[in-house]
Amino acid sequence: MNTSLIAGGIALLLAIGLVVGLGVLSLLSGAFHFLFARPKLQILKTLHGANGFAFAFTWNAAREPVKFDTIRFRLFNPFGKVTQVDISKEFPAADDNFALDLELGKAYGEFLKADGFDKATVMIELVSTKDNVTHQFEMKGADFSRKMIDAKLSAGEFERGTAKAASKPLYQTVERTFIAEPLPATNKVLKVATNPQFAEFFGGSGGGAAKDEAPKENFSIAKVWIEPGCIVCNACEDIYPEVFEVTADTCLIRPGAPLDDGLRVQEAAEACPVEVIKFSA
Repeated sequence: MNTSLIAGGIALLLAIGLVVGLGVLSLLSGAFHFLFARPKLQILKTLHGANGFAFAFTWNAAREPVKFDTIRFRLFNPFGKVTQVDISKEFPAADDNFALDLELGKAYGEFLKADGFDKATVMIELVSTKDNVTHQFEMKGADFSRKMIDAKLSAGEFERGTAKAASKPLYQTVERTFIAEPLPATNKVLKVATNPQFAEFFGGSGGGAAKDEAPKENFSIAKVWIEPGCIVCNACEDIYPEVFEVTADTCLIRPGAPLDDGLRVQEAAEACPVEVIKFSA
């Protein structure tokens, strides 16, 4: 009887210890996530002037698999003018850490110039409209302004500095060789465009442009933009880096890009394998 009671008591203590241990582990896991794995918003250097805002947003996408597509700014300014401001901007949905440089328009410029801004409260929200998830970041207006002034990295520089090197697929090919009997000697030649002997028969086709072909006249364009679907192949940036900037997941048009060399823009558009570069003359 005494042995049974002792065994039962030991089993009870072990069960209680297991429950307490699991509870402690759960608390430690939550504390670790709160301290080190919380979503983070980093203010970056904008290239859009007074109406631009650049930022990087990082979070544990494996733990929270959502797509963020909207940023929202709120100003609570009870002792100044204006007292409240609410601005939002949508952007292409992102399901992993990303950096963006957004042009927010005149309303954002007035938001920064509000009377009493330094003492006001600025709230920035990153929103996933599809998954109904919002992360909020709150700070004083003075801290917000200081972070914008102190920012050193642009969104493109941040993306290049944190991009993971994509593993390249490996393809195995079968090596095939054969040895053929030599052809009998002959004085006949092929009439092809690459043979100088027959250049007069082909003119400007096949073997290159005709000697008297007039060079194409350059032209200016009014607008150039990137449609969704960029595969970041870098072809456009290699051709015209003054206009195109390829990031980790898309291509951007550089602020103040020159639009007077339409031939190079056209060449970049024609070189794009997915045809997402568009322009209007």
